[in-house]
Amino acid sequence: MKQMPATLRPAVLVALGHTRQPELTEEHLDELAFLAETAGFREVGRIVQNLPKPDPRTFIGKGKLEELKRLVRFTNAIEVIFDDDLTPSQLRNLERELNPKDREEDQPPVRVYDRSLLILDIFLYRAKTAQARTQVELARNQYLLPRLTRMWTHLERQRGGTGTRGGAGEKEIETDRRNIRHQIAVLKERLKKIEQQRLTQRKGREATVRVALVGYTNAGKSTLMNILSGSDVLAENRLFATVDSTVRKVKLGNIPFLLSDTVGFIRKLPHHLIESFKSTLDEVREADILLHVVDVSHPFHHNQIEVVNHTLGDIRAGNKTTILVLNKIDAFRQAHPNVKPADMLGFYRQMGFEHIIMVSALSGEHIPELKRMLFNEVKKIFIQIYPNYLKDGYVFAPYEIS
Repeated sequence: MKQMPATLRPAVLVALGHTRQPELTEEHLDELAFLAETAGFREVGRIVQNLPKPDPRTFIGKGKLEELKRLVRFTNAIEVIFDDDLTPSQLRNLERELNPKDREEDQPPVRVYDRSLLILDIFLYRAKTAQARTQVELARNQYLLPRLTRMWTHLERQRGGTGTRGGAGEKEIETDRRNIRHQIAVLKERLKKIEQQRLTQRKGREATVRVALVGYTNAGKSTLMNILSGSDVLAENRLFATVDSTVRKVKLGNIPFLLSDTVGFIRKLPHHLIESFKSTLDEVREADILLHVVDVSHPFHHNQIEVVNHTLGDIRAGNKTTILVLNKIDAFRQAHPNVKPADMLGFYRQMGFEHIIMVSALSGEHIPELKRMLFNEVKKIFIQIYPNYLKDGYVFAPYEIS
């Protein structure tokens, strides 16, 4: 697993503005700053460009580009991070603009990240298992392949910065393209073997009720996983603290089931990453019940719910029995002392949720009620899998709140 940088590198953040919802722009930039910090960057400035669509050449307009150059010089930033994906030509043009030929020789080159590359780098840092590392490396190589004209530093090939053009540089680029295509082929073959092993493992679970934790990243899924299963899955206040899927056997009353914790979702999750993680996301796709965990204290948690629902639809897992778990209710009360949480239930029912519960995974508030709700839903699936149990006089031990 790659190691995080020892010191945070100064970075300027750039985003397109939401003219009708400026507060949403700030929220998106706050999330980008959190992503940047997770990847080893330190925010030193922000640029917001109010355009209906990105400039095809440099993403931002000429005026904002000049403002960005001044801010980079003033803050000594060595990274510029965009909250959207950039085309190869936009990346090339931006790095050319931010690294003029007359810059000081001892001045480090300014590198440009877009959102997808930032997320892919975080996944590469977080991945621990062979499957997750292979999935992320494949996605990253597929993403980098068309962008090799400016990727020396991102590929960790410190050859004097960006802007290599012509002559031997072009030959090096072609060599790198061949090497990356070969690496992609090797990773695909390796992933195919790993996925076959995982498929065999999942087939052995077909006669077991399966529950999957889903939700926006940093919503508290891993903490809830630990509470429900008694395990010690990593849980910390970091985006994508969990990249590798974790499966634990859980028992409520006298009904056993499998509980899985998978990677959290986020806005604009890179397409290549979703494709590479399809076998990991099979844990969600093949689950009988979803526990959709939401940080209800987040001011834009309803947007996060929509992102998760959209992603579930993309992976064909949007029509499953779902329990909406509104986590961090204690933090919500502190932030909104005059709002009664119960008065909000109608809003979530309008979003299509039937089973809703408010909990605090940190304090344990309403966790017993969540367990009983989950027990009742698991029981329904269990009876469908084993209909003869009732005929044979099987008695379900009722799950009582302790």
